[in-house]
Amino acid sequence: MKNMSNSRRDFLGALALGAAASGLSVFGNPLHAGTSVADFDKKTLGDPKEWFNKIKGTHRVVYDGSTPHDSFPIIWNWAFYLSNNQAGTPDEDMTAMTVIRHSAIAFALKDSLWAKYKLGAFFDIKDLTTGEHAVRNMVYEPKDGDFILPGIDGIKRLQERGAMFCVCNLALNVYAGFLAKGMEMEADAVYQDLLAGVLPGIQVVPSGVWALTLAQENGCGYIFAGG
Repeated sequence: MKNMSNSRRDFLGALALGAAASGLSVFGNPLHAGTSVADFDKKTLGDPKEWFNKIKGTHRVVYDGSTPHDSFPIIWNWAFYLSNNQAGTPDEDMTAMTVIRHSAIAFALKDSLWAKYKLGAFFDIKDLTTGEHAVRNMVYEPKDGDFILPGIDGIKRLQERGAMFCVCNLALNVYAGFLAKGMEMEADAVYQDLLAGVLPGIQVVPSGVWALTLAQENGCGYIFAGG
C-alpha cells in the first residue's frame, strides 16, 4: 500500500500542474480512471437546485470549506448562529451553509470511511486530544476535546438548527482515484463507497464552486473558511 500522505502530495502536485496547463486537464489523469467527473445522477443524489430552496431567513451566509483548517469550516457555521442569537435573531430567521469541498471532504463522510481509508492521515487532520491523525469524523457529533473550545455544535446539531451542508462530487471523484491508487483498488469502487458514506442530510452537489455560486445567487454572503 502506498503511503497516503505521499498519494495526497501526488494529487496536489498534479492539480497544480494540470491547472497551469489547461485548467481541467488534471481530471483526465489516469490515476482516477474508472470514475467520471462529468456524471451527476439526480435520481440517486437528488436535485441540488431544489436543495437550495431550503435557504431561509433575513441573514444568510455561505462558508467556503476548501480545507480542513482546524475544523473552522464547521466552527464558523456555529459562530454565525451564536452571534446572531446574541443579537436577537432566532435560528428560524437565518441560514448558514458550509460547502465542504477540495481537501475538506472527509468532514462529510462517516466514521467507517475514516477508518477504512485512513482519511485523517490522507488529509492531515489531527485529533486535538491525542495529537495523532484522526481516525473518526470529529465534527459530526463531537466529543469533549474534539473542537478548540467546548460547547461548539457539530454538523448534526447544526443541521437540527437549520444549517445546511453540502459536499463536492467533483472532489469525491478525484480523491477517490488517489485513494484507490494508494490502496491498489478500483477508483470507481472507491468513489461509490465514498458516495454511500456521505453523512445524513449532507447534499452532494456537482462541485463546490458551483454550490458557492448558487448560494450567493440565493442571497448568501460569501466567507472563506479554508486555511
